[in-house]
Amino acid sequence: MRKIFALAASLAVIAATSPAAAIENAVVTRIDAAHVAVEWQDADAVTVGVSANPESPLKKADIVAKADRSGRVVVSAAPADRRYFILRDHGDGSVLRVAERVLPLEQGSNFRDVGGYAAADGKHVGWGRIFRSGAMPMLTEADYATLLALKIGTIVDLRSTDERMIAPDMLDDRTGALFVSNDYSLKPLMANYGKGDGEYAYTGMDKLLTPQLKAVFRSLLKAEAPVMYHCSAGQDRTGITTGLILSALGVDRKTILADYHLSTQLRRPQFEMPPLDPADWPGNPIVPYYVAAMKKPGGPTAEPLFTPKGNSHLAQFLETVDRDYGSVNAYLEKELGVGPADVARLRQLYLD
Repeated sequence: MRKIFALAASLAVIAATSPAAAIENAVVTRIDAAHVAVEWQDADAVTVGVSANPESPLKKADIVAKADRSGRVVVSAAPADRRYFILRDHGDGSVLRVAERVLPLEQGSNFRDVGGYAAADGKHVGWGRIFRSGAMPMLTEADYATLLALKIGTIVDLRSTDERMIAPDMLDDRTGALFVSNDYSLKPLMANYGKGDGEYAYTGMDKLLTPQLKAVFRSLLKAEAPVMYHCSAGQDRTGITTGLILSALGVDRKTILADYHLSTQLRRPQFEMPPLDPADWPGNPIVPYYVAAMKKPGGPTAEPLFTPKGNSHLAQFLETVDRDYGSVNAYLEKELGVGPADVARLRQLYLD
Protein backbone atom coordinates (compact mmCIF):
# COMPACT_ATOMS: atom_id res chain seq x y z
CA MET A 1 0.00 0.00 0.00
CA ARG A 2 2.82 2.45 0.78
CA LYS A 3 4.09 2.14 -2.76
CA ILE A 4 0.72 3.16 -4.12
CA PHE A 5 0.32 5.99 -1.62
CA ALA A 6 3.72 7.32 -2.64
CA LEU A 7 2.59 7.45 -6.26
CA ALA A 8 -0.20 9.89 -5.55
CA ALA A 9 1.97 12.95 -6.04
CA SER A 10 2.65 11.91 -9.62
CA LEU A 11 -0.91 10.89 -10.43
CA ALA A 12 -2.74 14.21 -10.36
CA VAL A 13 -0.15 16.66 -11.64
CA ILE A 14 -1.73 16.43 -15.09
CA ALA A 15 -5.22 16.68 -13.61
CA ALA A 16 -5.41 20.01 -11.87
CA THR A 17 -4.04 22.70 -14.19
CA SER A 18 -6.27 25.08 -16.09
CA PRO A 19 -5.62 28.36 -17.88
CA ALA A 20 -8.51 29.88 -15.89
CA ALA A 21 -7.25 28.86 -12.45
CA ALA A 22 -4.27 30.26 -10.59
CA ILE A 23 -3.92 27.12 -8.47
CA GLU A 24 -1.65 24.61 -10.16
CA ASN A 25 -0.54 21.03 -9.65
CA ALA A 26 -2.98 20.33 -6.82
CA VAL A 27 -2.68 16.76 -5.58
CA VAL A 28 -3.84 14.65 -2.65
CA THR A 29 -1.27 12.14 -1.42
CA ARG A 30 -2.05 9.49 1.17
CA ILE A 31 0.57 9.52 3.92
CA ASP A 32 -0.77 6.64 6.01
CA ALA A 33 -4.04 4.99 6.98
CA ALA A 34 -5.20 8.08 8.84
CA HIS A 35 -3.81 11.09 6.96
CA VAL A 36 -3.48 12.65 3.52
CA ALA A 37 -1.46 15.62 2.36
CA VAL A 38 -3.04 18.26 0.13
CA GLU A 39 -0.38 20.05 -1.93
CA TRP A 40 -0.55 22.79 -4.53
CA GLN A 41 1.36 25.59 -6.22
CA ASP A 42 0.09 29.16 -6.18
CA ALA A 43 1.57 32.64 -5.84
CA ASP A 44 -1.41 33.68 -3.73
CA ALA A 45 -2.76 32.46 -0.42
CA VAL A 46 -5.15 29.51 -0.64
CA THR A 47 -7.97 28.43 1.63
CA VAL A 48 -8.60 24.70 1.80
CA GLY A 49 -11.87 23.03 2.71
CA VAL A 50 -12.86 19.38 2.93
CA SER A 51 -16.15 17.63 2.22
CA ALA A 52 -17.61 14.17 1.77
CA ASN A 53 -19.58 15.55 -1.19
CA PRO A 54 -17.58 16.08 -4.41
CA GLU A 55 -19.92 18.89 -5.48
CA SER A 56 -20.07 20.75 -2.17
CA PRO A 57 -19.19 24.47 -2.16
CA LEU A 58 -16.53 25.78 0.18
CA LYS A 59 -18.21 26.22 3.56
CA LYS A 60 -16.78 27.98 6.58
CA ALA A 61 -17.34 24.96 8.80
CA ASP A 62 -15.35 22.75 6.41
CA ILE A 63 -12.20 24.90 6.23
CA VAL A 64 -9.02 23.11 7.33
CA ALA A 65 -6.53 25.80 6.28
CA LYS A 66 -7.24 29.52 5.82
CA ALA A 67 -5.21 31.84 3.59
CA ASP A 68 -2.38 29.33 3.58
CA ARG A 69 0.84 30.08 1.68
CA SER A 70 2.78 26.95 2.56
CA GLY A 71 1.44 24.93 -0.36
CA ARG A 72 0.82 21.89 1.83
CA VAL A 73 -1.55 20.87 4.60
CA VAL A 74 -2.00 17.49 6.27
CA VAL A 75 -5.56 16.40 6.97
CA SER A 76 -7.04 13.45 8.85
CA ALA A 77 -8.76 11.06 6.43
CA ALA A 78 -9.36 7.36 6.95
CA PRO A 79 -9.49 5.16 3.80
CA ALA A 80 -13.18 4.45 4.32
CA ASP A 81 -13.93 8.19 4.44
CA ARG A 82 -13.74 9.47 0.88
CA ARG A 83 -12.79 13.14 1.05
CA TYR A 84 -12.88 15.87 -1.58
CA PHE A 85 -10.87 19.05 -1.10
CA ILE A 86 -11.92 22.52 -2.25
CA LEU A 87 -9.12 25.01 -2.83
CA ARG A 88 -9.96 28.71 -3.23
CA ASP A 89 -7.38 31.13 -4.57
CA HIS A 90 -7.30 34.46 -2.68
CA GLY A 91 -5.97 36.27 -5.74
CA ASP A 92 -8.62 35.65 -8.39
CA GLY A 93 -11.19 33.78 -6.32
CA SER A 94 -11.01 30.68 -8.52
CA VAL A 95 -11.92 27.31 -6.99
CA LEU A 96 -10.35 23.95 -7.71
CA ARG A 97 -11.41 20.53 -6.41
CA VAL A 98 -9.08 17.61 -5.90
CA ALA A 99 -9.14 14.14 -4.31
CA GLU A 100 -7.11 10.96 -4.09
CA ARG A 101 -7.01 9.49 -7.56
CA VAL A 102 -6.30 5.91 -6.48
CA LEU A 103 -8.56 4.55 -3.78
CA PRO A 104 -6.61 3.16 -0.80
CA LEU A 105 -7.93 -0.40 -0.93
CA GLU A 106 -6.28 -3.21 0.98
CA GLN A 107 -6.77 -5.83 -1.73
CA GLY A 108 -7.99 -3.92 -4.76
CA SER A 109 -6.15 -3.31 -8.01
CA ASN A 110 -6.12 -0.18 -10.13
CA PHE A 111 -9.34 1.24 -8.64
CA ARG A 112 -9.32 4.97 -9.27
CA ASP A 113 -11.38 8.10 -9.78
CA VAL A 114 -11.48 9.45 -13.33
CA GLY A 115 -12.09 13.01 -12.11
CA GLY A 116 -9.91 16.10 -12.05
CA TYR A 117 -8.58 16.27 -15.59
CA ALA A 118 -8.70 19.55 -17.51
CA ALA A 119 -11.39 19.21 -20.17
CA ALA A 120 -13.55 21.21 -22.58
CA ASP A 121 -14.38 24.89 -22.13
CA GLY A 122 -11.83 25.42 -19.35
CA LYS A 123 -13.64 22.97 -17.07
CA HIS A 124 -12.49 19.81 -15.26
CA VAL A 125 -13.88 16.30 -15.11
CA GLY A 126 -15.91 16.09 -11.92
CA TRP A 127 -14.62 13.97 -9.06
CA GLY A 128 -16.66 11.16 -7.54
CA ARG A 129 -18.83 10.45 -10.59
CA ILE A 130 -16.84 8.03 -12.76
CA PHE A 131 -14.66 5.21 -11.41
CA ARG A 132 -12.52 2.57 -13.13
CA SER A 133 -10.87 -0.58 -11.81
CA GLY A 134 -9.42 -4.01 -12.32
CA ALA A 135 -11.21 -7.15 -11.13
CA MET A 136 -12.23 -7.25 -7.47
CA PRO A 137 -12.48 -10.89 -6.30
CA MET A 138 -10.38 -10.43 -3.16
CA LEU A 139 -11.71 -7.25 -1.57
CA THR A 140 -11.64 -7.13 2.22
CA GLU A 141 -14.44 -6.00 4.51
CA ALA A 142 -12.61 -2.69 4.91
CA ASP A 143 -12.48 -2.35 1.13
CA TYR A 144 -16.21 -2.91 0.84
CA ALA A 145 -16.76 -0.21 3.46
CA THR A 146 -14.60 2.19 1.46
CA LEU A 147 -16.46 1.46 -1.78
CA LEU A 148 -19.87 1.61 -0.15
CA ALA A 149 -19.17 5.25 0.66
CA LEU A 150 -18.86 6.04 -3.07
CA LYS A 151 -22.60 5.36 -3.55
CA ILE A 152 -21.99 3.72 -6.91
CA GLY A 153 -25.23 3.33 -8.85
CA THR A 154 -24.11 1.15 -11.76
CA ILE A 155 -21.27 -1.34 -12.23
CA VAL A 156 -20.48 -2.28 -15.82
CA ASP A 157 -18.37 -5.44 -16.02
CA LEU A 158 -16.43 -5.37 -19.29
CA ARG A 159 -15.12 -8.91 -18.86
CA SER A 160 -16.03 -11.96 -20.87
CA THR A 161 -18.24 -14.78 -19.65
CA ASP A 162 -15.10 -16.89 -19.10
CA GLU A 163 -13.58 -14.32 -16.74
CA ARG A 164 -16.75 -13.59 -14.83
CA MET A 165 -17.29 -17.29 -14.14
CA ILE A 166 -14.01 -17.71 -12.27
CA ALA A 167 -14.01 -14.35 -10.47
CA PRO A 168 -17.57 -13.02 -10.17
CA ASP A 169 -18.26 -9.50 -8.94
CA MET A 170 -19.70 -9.15 -5.46
CA LEU A 171 -19.53 -5.39 -5.15
CA ASP A 172 -23.02 -4.95 -6.56
CA ASP A 173 -24.44 -7.34 -3.95
CA ARG A 174 -22.67 -5.47 -1.17
CA THR A 175 -23.62 -1.98 -2.33
CA GLY A 176 -26.97 -2.44 -4.08
CA ALA A 177 -25.58 -1.11 -7.37
CA LEU A 178 -27.09 -2.19 -10.68
CA PHE A 179 -24.85 -4.79 -12.34
CA VAL A 180 -24.51 -4.74 -16.15
CA SER A 181 -22.59 -7.20 -18.32
CA ASN A 182 -22.63 -8.79 -21.76
CA ASP A 183 -21.90 -12.43 -22.54
CA TYR A 184 -19.07 -12.99 -24.99
CA SER A 185 -16.05 -15.23 -25.44
CA LEU A 186 -12.57 -13.97 -24.68
CA LYS A 187 -11.00 -15.88 -27.57
CA PRO A 188 -11.42 -13.18 -30.26
CA LEU A 189 -9.91 -10.55 -27.98
CA MET A 190 -6.91 -12.79 -27.27
CA ALA A 191 -6.28 -13.47 -30.95
CA ASN A 192 -3.83 -10.59 -31.49
CA TYR A 193 -1.87 -11.07 -28.29
CA GLY A 194 1.47 -12.80 -28.59
CA LYS A 195 1.35 -12.75 -32.37
CA GLY A 196 3.20 -10.73 -34.98
CA ASP A 197 5.37 -7.84 -33.85
CA GLY A 198 3.03 -6.69 -31.09
CA GLU A 199 1.94 -3.57 -32.92
CA TYR A 200 -1.74 -2.51 -32.99
CA ALA A 201 -2.70 -5.13 -30.40
CA TYR A 202 -6.13 -3.52 -29.95
CA THR A 203 -7.10 -4.00 -33.59
CA GLY A 204 -10.79 -4.83 -33.87
CA MET A 205 -11.73 -3.76 -30.35
CA ASP A 206 -13.71 -0.83 -31.74
CA LYS A 207 -16.16 -3.47 -33.01
CA LEU A 208 -15.71 -6.29 -30.49
CA LEU A 209 -16.35 -4.05 -27.48
CA THR A 210 -19.40 -2.30 -28.92
CA PRO A 211 -21.96 -3.91 -26.53
CA GLN A 212 -19.84 -3.18 -23.47
CA LEU A 213 -19.08 0.39 -24.53
CA LYS A 214 -22.74 1.05 -25.26
CA ALA A 215 -23.56 -0.13 -21.75
CA VAL A 216 -21.07 2.27 -20.19
CA PHE A 217 -22.18 5.31 -22.15
CA ARG A 218 -25.83 4.43 -21.61
CA SER A 219 -25.20 4.33 -17.87
CA LEU A 220 -23.33 7.63 -17.92
CA LEU A 221 -26.13 9.34 -19.83
CA LYS A 222 -28.71 8.13 -17.33
CA ALA A 223 -26.78 10.01 -14.65
CA GLU A 224 -28.65 8.24 -11.86
CA ALA A 225 -25.56 7.84 -9.66
CA PRO A 226 -21.79 7.38 -10.01
CA VAL A 227 -20.80 4.80 -12.64
CA MET A 228 -18.01 2.28 -12.21
CA TYR A 229 -16.65 -0.02 -14.93
CA HIS A 230 -13.86 -2.57 -14.98
CA CYS A 231 -12.24 -5.49 -16.76
CA SER A 232 -9.70 -7.94 -15.30
CA ALA A 233 -6.58 -5.80 -15.13
CA GLY A 234 -8.33 -2.45 -15.46
CA GLN A 235 -5.95 -1.41 -18.20
CA ASP A 236 -6.87 -2.64 -21.71
CA ARG A 237 -10.65 -2.72 -22.14
CA THR A 238 -10.98 -0.33 -19.22
CA GLY A 239 -8.25 1.86 -20.72
CA ILE A 240 -10.02 2.02 -24.08
CA THR A 241 -13.30 2.84 -22.36
CA THR A 242 -11.72 5.60 -20.30
CA GLY A 243 -9.93 7.00 -23.33
CA LEU A 244 -13.21 7.29 -25.20
CA ILE A 245 -15.00 8.89 -22.23
CA LEU A 246 -12.26 11.43 -21.63
CA SER A 247 -12.12 12.22 -25.36
CA ALA A 248 -15.87 12.90 -25.36
CA LEU A 249 -15.38 15.21 -22.39
CA GLY A 250 -12.72 17.20 -24.23
CA VAL A 251 -9.63 15.99 -22.39
CA ASP A 252 -6.50 16.29 -24.54
CA ARG A 253 -4.83 13.20 -26.00
CA LYS A 254 -1.60 13.62 -24.00
CA THR A 255 -3.51 13.56 -20.72
CA ILE A 256 -5.60 10.59 -21.84
CA LEU A 257 -2.48 8.56 -22.61
CA ALA A 258 -0.83 9.58 -19.33
CA ASP A 259 -3.90 8.35 -17.43
CA TYR A 260 -3.86 5.10 -19.41
CA HIS A 261 -0.24 4.36 -18.57
CA LEU A 262 -0.82 4.86 -14.84
CA SER A 263 -2.26 1.34 -14.87
CA THR A 264 1.19 -0.21 -14.97
CA GLN A 265 2.04 1.40 -11.63
CA LEU A 266 -1.36 0.98 -10.02
CA ARG A 267 -2.10 -2.63 -10.82
CA ARG A 268 -1.69 -5.26 -8.10
CA PRO A 269 -2.18 -8.45 -10.11
CA GLN A 270 -2.07 -10.67 -7.02
CA PHE A 271 -5.52 -9.34 -6.10
CA GLU A 272 -7.10 -9.60 -9.55
CA MET A 273 -7.68 -13.35 -9.55
CA PRO A 274 -8.14 -15.87 -6.70
CA PRO A 275 -6.11 -19.13 -6.66
CA LEU A 276 -7.26 -21.41 -9.46
CA ASP A 277 -7.27 -25.16 -10.04
CA PRO A 278 -7.43 -25.83 -13.81
CA ALA A 279 -9.32 -29.07 -13.13
CA ASP A 280 -12.22 -27.00 -11.84
CA TRP A 281 -12.52 -25.05 -15.11
CA PRO A 282 -12.09 -27.40 -18.10
CA GLY A 283 -12.21 -25.58 -21.41
CA ASN A 284 -12.02 -22.10 -19.91
CA PRO A 285 -9.50 -20.25 -22.17
CA ILE A 286 -8.35 -17.73 -19.57
CA VAL A 287 -7.52 -20.18 -16.76
CA PRO A 288 -4.22 -21.48 -18.26
CA TYR A 289 -3.06 -17.87 -18.68
CA TYR A 290 -3.68 -17.01 -15.03
CA VAL A 291 -2.26 -20.29 -13.72
CA ALA A 292 0.95 -19.76 -15.72
CA ALA A 293 1.23 -16.18 -14.44
CA MET A 294 0.80 -17.30 -10.84
CA LYS A 295 3.61 -19.84 -11.22
CA LYS A 296 6.15 -17.23 -12.32
CA PRO A 297 8.80 -16.21 -9.76
CA GLY A 298 7.25 -13.43 -7.75
CA GLY A 299 3.82 -14.14 -9.16
CA PRO A 300 1.97 -12.17 -11.85
CA THR A 301 3.34 -8.76 -12.76
CA ALA A 302 2.05 -5.69 -14.59
CA GLU A 303 3.74 -5.22 -17.94
CA PRO A 304 4.13 -1.72 -19.48
CA LEU A 305 1.44 -0.95 -22.03
CA PHE A 306 3.83 -0.37 -24.89
CA THR A 307 4.76 -2.40 -27.95
CA PRO A 308 8.31 -3.77 -28.34
CA LYS A 309 9.02 -0.68 -30.45
CA GLY A 310 7.86 1.61 -27.66
CA ASN A 311 4.47 2.58 -29.06
CA SER A 312 1.51 3.04 -26.73
CA HIS A 313 -1.25 0.49 -27.32
CA LEU A 314 -3.96 3.06 -26.65
CA ALA A 315 -2.28 5.66 -28.88
CA GLN A 316 -2.36 3.13 -31.71
CA PHE A 317 -6.02 2.32 -31.03
CA LEU A 318 -7.00 6.01 -31.08
CA GLU A 319 -4.90 6.48 -34.21
CA THR A 320 -6.90 3.79 -36.01
CA VAL A 321 -10.19 5.29 -34.77
CA ASP A 322 -9.16 8.68 -36.16
CA ARG A 323 -8.14 7.05 -39.44
CA ASP A 324 -11.20 4.84 -39.89
CA TYR A 325 -13.90 7.17 -38.55
CA GLY A 326 -12.40 10.65 -38.78
CA SER A 327 -12.49 11.30 -35.03
CA VAL A 328 -13.41 9.72 -31.71
CA ASN A 329 -16.71 11.59 -31.66
CA ALA A 330 -17.54 10.28 -35.14
CA TYR A 331 -16.82 6.75 -33.90
CA LEU A 332 -19.01 7.28 -30.85
CA GLU A 333 -21.90 8.36 -33.06
CA LYS A 334 -21.57 5.67 -35.72
CA GLU A 335 -20.82 2.62 -33.57
CA LEU A 336 -22.26 3.48 -30.15
CA GLY A 337 -25.10 5.82 -31.05
CA VAL A 338 -23.61 8.60 -28.93
CA GLY A 339 -24.27 11.69 -31.01
CA PRO A 340 -23.45 15.39 -30.58
CA ALA A 341 -26.42 15.97 -28.27
CA ASP A 342 -25.27 13.08 -26.08
CA VAL A 343 -21.72 14.43 -25.95
CA ALA A 344 -23.09 17.82 -24.93
CA ARG A 345 -25.11 16.13 -22.17
CA LEU A 346 -22.09 14.20 -20.94
CA ARG A 347 -20.14 17.44 -20.66
CA GLN A 348 -23.01 19.06 -18.81
CA LEU A 349 -23.21 16.15 -16.39
CA TYR A 350 -19.54 15.39 -15.77
CA LEU A 351 -17.65 18.67 -16.10
CA ASP A 352 -17.28 21.33 -13.42
